[in-house]
Amino acid sequence: MSVIRILHPLEIKEYETPPLFDSFNRKKFLTLPAALASLLETSRHPSSKIVLIVQCGYFRACHRFFGSQFRADDLAFVAARLNVPRPEVLELSKQTLLRQREAVAECFGFRQFQQTDRQTLTDEIAGWVRNGLRPSEVFRQSVNRCRALRIVLPNYNLLATLISEQVNRRKAELNRIINESVTAEQKLLLDNLLTKSFAAGEAADSRSLLTLLKQPSQSLKPSDIKANLTDWQHLQTLYQKFSPVIIKLNLSAENLRYYAQTVLKADLLQIARRADESRYLHLLAFIAFQTFRYQDVLVDSFLQSVQTTINSATQTYRDKYFLEREEKRRTFNLFLQSLQESVLPTLASIEETLKINDSNPAEKLLLIETAMSLKESERRQIEQQTGLLLAETGNARNSRDFYDILQKQSLKLQKRAADIVRCLQVDKTQVQPDLFNALQHFQRRDGQIEKNAPQGFLSKQQKDFLNLGSEKFPVSLYKVLLFQQLSVGIKSGTVNFSDSHKYRSLDDYLISREFWQQHRAELLGQADLQESDSFPAILTNLSDTLNRAFQETNQKLKSNLNPHLKFTADRDWVISTPKQEATLAAPLKNYFPSRQLVPLSEVLSSVSQAVPFLNEFQHWQTRRRQSKPVNQVFFAGIIGTGCELGIGKMAFISKHIGEIDLENMVNWYFSPENLQNANAKIVNFLNNLELPNLLRRSQDRLHTSSDGQKYAVSVPSLNANHSFKYFGHDKGVTVYSFIDERHLLFYSTVISAAEREAAYVIDGLLHNEVIKSDIHSTDSHGFTEIVFGVTHLLGFSFAPRLKQLSKHRLYSFEKRKLYETLGYKLLPKLYIDTKLIEDNWDDILRFVATIKLKHTTASQLFKRLNSYSKQHPLYQALKEFGKIIKTLFILRYIDDVELRQAIEKQLNKIEHAHRFAKAVAFANNQEFSEGEKELQNVAADCRRLIENSIICWNYLYLTNKLTEMPDDRQRQSLLESIKAGSIITWKHINFHGEYDFSAEKMQDSVGLNLPKILAWKAE
Repeated sequence: MSVIRILHPLEIKEYETPPLFDSFNRKKFLTLPAALASLLETSRHPSSKIVLIVQCGYFRACHRFFGSQFRADDLAFVAARLNVPRPEVLELSKQTLLRQREAVAECFGFRQFQQTDRQTLTDEIAGWVRNGLRPSEVFRQSVNRCRALRIVLPNYNLLATLISEQVNRRKAELNRIINESVTAEQKLLLDNLLTKSFAAGEAADSRSLLTLLKQPSQSLKPSDIKANLTDWQHLQTLYQKFSPVIIKLNLSAENLRYYAQTVLKADLLQIARRADESRYLHLLAFIAFQTFRYQDVLVDSFLQSVQTTINSATQTYRDKYFLEREEKRRTFNLFLQSLQESVLPTLASIEETLKINDSNPAEKLLLIETAMSLKESERRQIEQQTGLLLAETGNARNSRDFYDILQKQSLKLQKRAADIVRCLQVDKTQVQPDLFNALQHFQRRDGQIEKNAPQGFLSKQQKDFLNLGSEKFPVSLYKVLLFQQLSVGIKSGTVNFSDSHKYRSLDDYLISREFWQQHRAELLGQADLQESDSFPAILTNLSDTLNRAFQETNQKLKSNLNPHLKFTADRDWVISTPKQEATLAAPLKNYFPSRQLVPLSEVLSSVSQAVPFLNEFQHWQTRRRQSKPVNQVFFAGIIGTGCELGIGKMAFISKHIGEIDLENMVNWYFSPENLQNANAKIVNFLNNLELPNLLRRSQDRLHTSSDGQKYAVSVPSLNANHSFKYFGHDKGVTVYSFIDERHLLFYSTVISAAEREAAYVIDGLLHNEVIKSDIHSTDSHGFTEIVFGVTHLLGFSFAPRLKQLSKHRLYSFEKRKLYETLGYKLLPKLYIDTKLIEDNWDDILRFVATIKLKHTTASQLFKRLNSYSKQHPLYQALKEFGKIIKTLFILRYIDDVELRQAIEKQLNKIEHAHRFAKAVAFANNQEFSEGEKELQNVAADCRRLIENSIICWNYLYLTNKLTEMPDDRQRQSLLESIKAGSIITWKHINFHGEYDFSAEKMQDSVGLNLPKILAWKAE
C-alpha cells in the first residue's frame, strides 16, 4: 500500500523533531513536576537526570516523545540548573528511556498508544475521510483526538499509514460502486458531456455541455435568470437519471465540493485523461453539486427579485404619500373646521337642552332631534372626511394604494420570478399546506391563474383586496402576493429544498437524531460537553452564580463602590467608561523606515523566509505530485487578488511573470482552505514570538474581537445587497473580520450586506486551529441572546459592547419581589423559564455538538434557526438559556471598569484594522471585482494574508531593532511605544510599485498620431 503525501516535508520535520524553546519557554517547560521528584532522586547518572527533565519538558509542550533526539541548548540548560557537567555523550540505556517516558506520561494522565487505540483512531479517521476532510486536516484531527483521549502522540509514519489506508480504502469502495452501478448507457451519457458537438447547437458556439454548465450567472436580468433556469433543468434531468448511483456513493457535502471543483477547475482534456472510474466519479459529483448550486442561485435570484419589488413598491408609496401631503393637510384642516363649525355647536346645543329643568323628556328629545337634523349634510361630509383620514393614516403595506402599486410592478417581477416558481421543487415534508396548495396550483396551471386559485395562504385583508367585486380577477396582484409569501416561507424555514446546499431544513444540517441517540455519550465526549450533560447540575450552578452576581453588584452600589453607575429620575440607569490614561511614549511610526519605502513584494518575500507560508498552498488535487510554481508567481497572485488589481492587469504590469502561469496558479492553488492555512501559518508564528505576547493584557486570557466592513461590488453578485447608507444605489457585501489583542487577524469571511453579523461570530472562534480565544467582543450587530448561550457552552466568554445597555432586560431564577425585599436597585425584569430549557436540553446539546464537531458551520445553523418562526422550541430554548448568560455579563460589565475599557480597546483595534484593509485594497475603487461568494472569500483571504504579512514584517523589524539597541533605556522606550501604539501601521509600505521616468519608458508606445487626431471632425 502506498503512503500518500499528507504534510509538507518541513511540516513533517517540525512534527518529528523536539520543540525549539526560547529562553522564556525553556524556563517554563524544563521544570520537573513534584510527582517526578522521586524518580529524579533515584536516577544515579547525571545523563539520566538531565534526560528525564528534558523528556518531561518536551512532553509538556507537545504531548509526545522524540526518541533519542535532544537539543544541545536544552541539555546545557538543565545541566546548569542541576549544577552538573553536561556529558559529551549521553550514557543512557533504552530501558531507562522507556521507563522515564512511562513515568512522565502517567504523571500527566496520558497512556502509550496501544492496539485498541489504533482501532479507535482508525474508525474516526474513516469517518473524517468519508466526510471529505483533506488528508492534512485528518492528520491534525487525529493529533487532537489523541490529545483528547490522553494518548501519547504516535510518530508521523504511523498516523500517515492509518490515514493512507482509509483514503485508499474509500477510493477502492467508490471505484467498486462506479463499476457495479454505472451502466454502459450511463457511461456514454457522461462521456457525451465532454463532447463539444453534443450541445453546440449553433456553429458559433462549439463549447461542450460540461463547459456550458460550469458557471451560473450572478445577474438578475430576466434573460440571465432564464439561462440559469435552462441549465438547471438540464442538470436536474441528469441528476434524476443518476440519483440511484449518487445515493449509493454517499458522498458528503465536502466530497461533492472537492470532486466537482476539480471538474470546474480542469479543462476538458484533463478530465478526459482520467481513468474511467475517476472520470465518472468526478462527473457524477459535478452533476449533483451543480444541481444544488444552480437551485440555490435560482432561489437567491427569486428572493432578491421579490425583495426588490416589495422595497420599490414601498418607496413608491412613500414618495406618493409625500407628494400628496399638501392635499392630506387640506383634508385634515377641513375636518377640523367641520368639527368646529358643526359638531361642537351641535354638542353645545344638546348640552344646553339637557340642562333645561322645566321641559319634559319628550320635548327635550324633540329639540335634540331638531338640532341633529339641521346638521345632516355636515355629518355626512365629516364621515367622508373621517374615512379618508383613516385610509391615509393606515400602515403603508395595508393600504389599498400600496397594493395598487404592487400590482403595477407585478409584471416586472413575473419576468424574473414566474419561471422559477413554475419549476421549484420544494421539500413536501415541512411546507405550510395552504401555501403548498397554491404553489402546486400555480405549477399545474403553468402560471395561468383564475379566480378559483387557492387563497388560504393569504391574510384576510389581502383576500379582501383581491375580491373587491370587480369583474376581472387581479391576477397580477395574486401572483405578486404568492411570490411574496413563498419568499417569506423560504426565509422563515417553512419552505425548504432537499436538493440544495443553503436552503435545506434545520434538521438536515444537525447531527441526525437517530445517530445522536445511538452515540450520544461518545459525541458528548468528542465535543467536550460531558459536564453539560446534566441540566439539573447546570441549573443549580447558574442559579447560585446569578444570585451571587445580583448580590455583589447591588452591594457595590449600596457601598458607593461604583461611581460610574448613575440612576436617572425615571429609575433608568447609565454606565460610563473612563478613558484609559494615555502614556507619554514616542509614536511607534517614528521607529519605522522614514527615508525609504519597502515594496510589498519584498515584505512577502522576507516574511516567507521567516515563515514558509507558501508551503500551505497545495494543489487542489491533493494526490498530485508535481512541481509548484516559483514563489514570485504566488506573490504576484496574492497582490493581484488581494489588492483588487486583477490577475490580468497584474501579469501585464509585472516583470518576469507570465499571464498563463499566473492564471493557472490562481486556478489550482488559490482555494479558501489554502489561503486560510497560509494565514494561520503566519498567525501561529507570531503566536509563538516573544514581542507580540507583550501586548496581552493577561498571559492567561486572550481577548479577541470581530466586526464587519462594507465593500461595494462592481460586478453582478447574488451575494451582494443594496444598502443606500454605504453603497448608494449600488450593491455590496460585508467582510467580517476577527482580530486578537496582539493585532493578529486570524479569520475573515464575506457575507451579504443584508445579513446579521451575529450568525458568523462562532465561525471565526471555532474555524481556526491557532488562536484560542478566551473572551470575545463585538458591537451590537454581533449580539443575540442565542450567541450568548452557545458561546457559553462552547467555553468562550462573550463580551459585546451593547447599545442602550439599560434597555436590555435582566433575568433571574428568583421572583423580583425577593430582590426588592433585599433593597436591591438593579432588579430583574422577568423570570427564566427553566422548564422550556430543560425540555429542550438534549436538542440544545445536539445543536452545540454539531457546531463543535464541525458537522455543520455555526453560521449555517444560525441562519436556518434564526429564520424559523420564533415559536420553534429549539430557538426559544436557546434564547431563554442565553438570557441567563447575558444577565451575568451585564452585571459583570457594570461592576468591572477594566473589562469595559478592555472591550473598548479591543473593538478599536478591529476598527483600525478596517482602515488598514481599505489601504491594501487600493485598486478597482476599493470594490470587489468578484461576483461569486467563494471568489470573494479568496480575495478577502489574499487581502488578509497581505495584512498579516505586513504585521509580521513590522514585528520582525521591531524585534531586530531591539536586538541592535545597546542601551537598556532605548529598548525600554521602544517597548513602551509598542505597548502604547499599534503594530498595524503601513505608511512605510509601497503598495503601488515604482514609476519609471527613463527616456525609454516615456516614449509613446501606442502610436498616437497627433496631426490626424487634431484634424478629425465628426460628420
